[in-house]
Amino acid sequence: MNRHQKLALWAADCAEHVLALFEAEHGEDQRPRQAIEAVRQWQSGDIAMTIARKKAFAAHAAARQATNSAAIAAARAAGHAAATAHVETHAIHAARYAQRARNAHDEGLDDEREWQISRLPDGVEAPF
Repeated sequence: MNRHQKLALWAADCAEHVLALFEAEHGEDQRPRQAIEAVRQWQSGDIAMTIARKKAFAAHAAARQATNSAAIAAARAAGHAAATAHVETHAIHAARYAQRARNAHDEGLDDEREWQISRLPDGVEAPF
């Protein structure tokens, strides 16, 4: 697995870690969850990057419709995770939005960052 693929999976993990904060408010809206699934499918070669990118746009649309800051940030984390299939530098944005989501929910920014660092793939340094 190359660095890009590793970062994509890490971004998906970061976004999924806070996804419940979106789903608690908007459980009927599956776009962020589908974005996370799409980046994993891209990494495994099951879908094209362009499909993952479309799912990223959809997750960002869900963020625009969300009603609280934790839900908005969680949906944006999912969008950036899916966008990592297109450009690996989106991974850091997925992580940062996940941190924002956690902080907006319960001020757990440091805990979230530590969790993310503990999940970094071998050979990949913390991008923040």
